[in-house]
Amino acid sequence: MDELTLATIDSPDCRVSEHIAILIASGDAPEIDIESRVVDGFSEALELLEEGELDMVALPATMLHGKQAEMLAAGCEVVGARAPRRPNLILVSENKIAYQPKSAFILAEHKNVRRQLRRARRGLRVLGPVAYAAISELDGPPSDPLPLTEWMEDLRQNGEIDGYITSRAIYDELEIGGRRHALLPDPKDRGGAHFLPLPYADLVILMARRRFPNSITEQIAEPEGNTSWWVQDQLISGLSEEMLERTAVLVRHRHVRSLMKQAEEHKDIALEQSCHDTEGEVLDDDVHVEIRLEVVSKDGHRSLGLDRLISHAEYQYATISMLRDWEVLVREASRPVPKDFYTDIEAPVYIDLEE
Repeated sequence: MDELTLATIDSPDCRVSEHIAILIASGDAPEIDIESRVVDGFSEALELLEEGELDMVALPATMLHGKQAEMLAAGCEVVGARAPRRPNLILVSENKIAYQPKSAFILAEHKNVRRQLRRARRGLRVLGPVAYAAISELDGPPSDPLPLTEWMEDLRQNGEIDGYITSRAIYDELEIGGRRHALLPDPKDRGGAHFLPLPYADLVILMARRRFPNSITEQIAEPEGNTSWWVQDQLISGLSEEMLERTAVLVRHRHVRSLMKQAEEHKDIALEQSCHDTEGEVLDDDVHVEIRLEVVSKDGHRSLGLDRLISHAEYQYATISMLRDWEVLVREASRPVPKDFYTDIEAPVYIDLEE
């Protein structure tokens, strides 16, 4: 194969064409020539792949959720992935979360983000754009992400709201001049506010026909991207859209040096010990996979989470084990609490998956 025909599908939150353009212009560019083109949607890309007009399609991983059967029926599969570059959402506001005025209005489109905001700061009025428009007697907001962000930015500039949540890709696309604050997964102080990314956030997957040459895929895919896709595919690909909206997930590679630094700052003995082998020697060259899953209650008062730090050599086995543990944890935390005695007061479930 002298030339690879690679199509890209962009979404407002994940500019896949920019990912590929950066790859081609970098020092890690593939040896094979790449002819890049843009297609409009998943169905068109799958049809062109099936007909042989395309060799590979790069698309946001979130676009494949719930459509894997359609992909497999067309004789295609995911052959690799590119690691997320900017998976964290941002708050566009003059103030950080901790310094927002009491009863500040913050708009967030995603249900899980609203719950994480309520957990991070009590007293905020965190609403979805549709709910805010209804209580403020405004016309309904646009449904498309870019016009929706412009609508929220107008409200912020007019002083009607204090801030809103969007992705970094949309922020850059619209060239918004307001201050931005990243919602990061690692708090400065242990126990501080943290925000896990949305499922498949900024993850680019590579789709091709079956038996596509691995020698070409390896030039375009990234090891961390492959890990992130495989883990998320195992953990959340079977979730319904309703449950996916309530779930936050983080998958990333971690090196021993950064883990040791974090363990020292937080005085975390368990984390520090994970960087040693059975004889107590530090595993300098070892790569670990950090996996964090989380569900937050509607009011933000309760969180259900499961974190694992796994050696890269064992991450596939450990992910399957983690999935089983997570299913048990969610089932037990969401079932009614039985009474010890008939005079006991009814106890609510810890996490209500219906709210």
